[in-house]
Amino acid sequence: MQLLLIEDDRSMQTALQRALSRHGIEVSICADGAAALEMWLQRQPDVVVLDLSLPGLDGLHVLERARRAGLRTPVLILTARGTVGDRVIGLNSGADDYLAKPFDLDELEARLRALYRRLQPADTSASPSRQRLGDLEFDKENGAFYLGDEVLDLTPRELTLLQALMSRPGHAVSKERLFALVFPGDDSVQLEAIEVVVYRLRKKLSQAQVSLMTLRGLGYLLKAAP
Repeated sequence: MQLLLIEDDRSMQTALQRALSRHGIEVSICADGAAALEMWLQRQPDVVVLDLSLPGLDGLHVLERARRAGLRTPVLILTARGTVGDRVIGLNSGADDYLAKPFDLDELEARLRALYRRLQPADTSASPSRQRLGDLEFDKENGAFYLGDEVLDLTPRELTLLQALMSRPGHAVSKERLFALVFPGDDSVQLEAIEVVVYRLRKKLSQAQVSLMTLRGLGYLLKAAP
């Protein structure tokens, strides 16, 4: 799960990022209301946790602008404003759930996973066995990539990298996330090693109708070529 945490309290940021990361949730943080919308658009998270009391732009205004911009990401409001009236206002502004501070971490995680499950297909067995992007095709049954009728010759690391990017086409995947997938548990390898794998994969995709883009500060993105 890719989570965007919009919260200006440093201690809360740290506590939630550590706790949720231990349960397999990748947390991005934004502390300023005015910057939150831009990050929301760039990262396209699965779920957003939004505090109401933010510098620059109040959380309710962030939510209202996001909904007007067509962002349909599930939002859980997390705030010290716990009255019934505040909850009604938040839900009417486009929030999907509301949790007042102080809260239980297990309850927060359960609510986040419930929101995330809403995004998943109701019947995954009915999903097609092949995924296509441009002229690149991924066969989910055998784990191979094809360009036309030819199998794309990839090393295990290149294959893992391309699968991760293909799982979120058009969305940035962080360098740290890709590194953890491509070099699992290898403490002898530096983070920059992922750039070498990206370089080699990009060369193998040079004739394909897809682009492997580097987004400074965000990671890498795979999209169909224009």
